[in-house]
Amino acid sequence: MQIRFHNSPAEVSRMNAEELRSNFLVQNIMKHDEINFVYTHYDRVMIGGVVPVNKTITLVTYDALKANFFLERRELGVINVGGEGEINVDGKAYDVNKLDCLYIGKGKQKVTFKSKKKDNPAKFYLLSSPAHHAYAVKLMKKEKASPTEMGAVITANQRTIYKYIHADGLKSCQLVMGLTILKEGSVWNTMPTHVHDRRMEAYYYFDLPENQKIIHLMGQPTETKHLVVSNDEAIISPPWSIHSGCGTTNYGFIWGMAGENFIYTDMDPVNINDLR
Repeated sequence: MQIRFHNSPAEVSRMNAEELRSNFLVQNIMKHDEINFVYTHYDRVMIGGVVPVNKTITLVTYDALKANFFLERRELGVINVGGEGEINVDGKAYDVNKLDCLYIGKGKQKVTFKSKKKDNPAKFYLLSSPAHHAYAVKLMKKEKASPTEMGAVITANQRTIYKYIHADGLKSCQLVMGLTILKEGSVWNTMPTHVHDRRMEAYYYFDLPENQKIIHLMGQPTETKHLVVSNDEAIISPPWSIHSGCGTTNYGFIWGMAGENFIYTDMDPVNINDLR
């Protein structure tokens, strides 16, 4: 598990490309038969991934958490972006297939991940935040995730948004989680963009073809920076930062937040003409 610390807007404004990548780009979390996490001090969110191929993988705790088990004081959201999979929570099995989401509440002691087919393994994206209450374990299929069509061809952002964990969906303490699928010919995400100083956000990009890239925009609206991102990579977005991007083709991305407010629509919009 890697640990990342806070960075102020003034500090980020002086960063070069390598410094930006080492602080905000999350790589190598989708490795076969491993579970990997990055712990960020932005709202103490943990970003991770697990790809069980040859064996069942168990969610373990880490010394930095000072917890007897991973979910002793945490909650966890899981979205599968791969083949058919199964998650077992304290003896109960859940079929979690592509674009399904499983919320696992505080206090659950044993969580395991496995794939149904070795040649098409599940790819579980994990997002965890501290929790003060034990909400029930719940599975939501993608068809039940309030799919909403947004955007237009003329602005190259025609997309479908799926909302899973939020105030009107799966209940959580502070975790908010969902995903967006861009339609063929559309490449822009989250533009016009926004900030929300009440919570951090993480983007995880998936289904991006080989040899294609995404230019992810971050930073204060009047002093933007960019990161070049590949498939199966994530971005840590501070509360004061925009989070937007443009790909060389269409793709999908999982958005996840934690902090003061778990209402999905709580955003502070930024006018395109104010971006610098």
